Amino acid sequence: MSTPPEAATLIAAVEKSPAAVAVHDREGWLGLFSHDAEVCDPVGSRPNHGRAELTAFYETFIAPNDITFHVEHDTVAGMTVFRDLTLETVMGGRSGPGGTTAPGDVALRVPMHLRYDVVDVGGEGRTEDLRLELLHAHWELPSMIGQLLEHGVVGAGVGAKLVPRLLRNQRVGGTVGFGRALRRAGREGKSTLEDLLGALSSGDGAGARRRLAPDTPIELPGTGRSMPAEEFAGTPRGLRWRKLLSAGMTVTATIESDGARGVGLFEFDGRRDRVSRARLFLPR
Repeated sequence: MSTPPEAATLIAAVEKSPAAVAVHDREGWLGLFSHDAEVCDPVGSRPNHGRAELTAFYETFIAPNDITFHVEHDTVAGMTVFRDLTLETVMGGRSGPGGTTAPGDVALRVPMHLRYDVVDVGGEGRTEDLRLELLHAHWELPSMIGQLLEHGVVGAGVGAKLVPRLLRNQRVGGTVGFGRALRRAGREGKSTLEDLLGALSSGDGAGARRRLAPDTPIELPGTGRSMPAEEFAGTPRGLRWRKLLSAGMTVTATIESDGARGVGLFEFDGRRDRVSRARLFLPR
């Protein structure tokens, strides 16, 4: 399409996903994706591709649970919508009267940055042709496990049910692939990112460069622009950040730059002491 849709149109397309999840509409949810879509939830686990794998993902993680998206902010950059939210999941569903949450239910609240890439499958600019081609959920698996354990025996029992469900729906390969999310950039990666953002915000281009892999620019998706760290640091931007989340070998952060709120996505290769790719998703 010659020009990207309005931000509100892209957000509306994305919002269909949590709407389908809320009412357990499997076919409606699957129909939102392009034929070659990728779902990685959490980032770091084995990605899911194609209808069969997305169906297995749905049956494993969505169908048995009641899920609510508490969205704080949406950022639209190009054809990407990055949602800053907290995901509330009642494992096994709500057992109270009328579908309410009962005292014994295991409810988890997971801070998240959720990335949707949208594609126009028709190429003619029709809203009805918008599909999701990528869904990447950035959240911390160890934190979720910790919340389960806080629920004691009940939480452990609910967690134990996940393993046979994984094996049934995603086989051994998918089960092992899910566990890959435990390999993360972690605290060391977050510390590196704090150093990088601190240097960028204080105008220390050389300090920022030391926390980046060689020749790694600061990318601004949706604008077609990227720039060396020294150039980015050389312009006062009022850069601020919070809510650092490590999923796989990435760290995301809620950021503010030039008064605009967005999400930063920072990737690490085998090393955790330097960032191998730095992207700041900010509004158009």
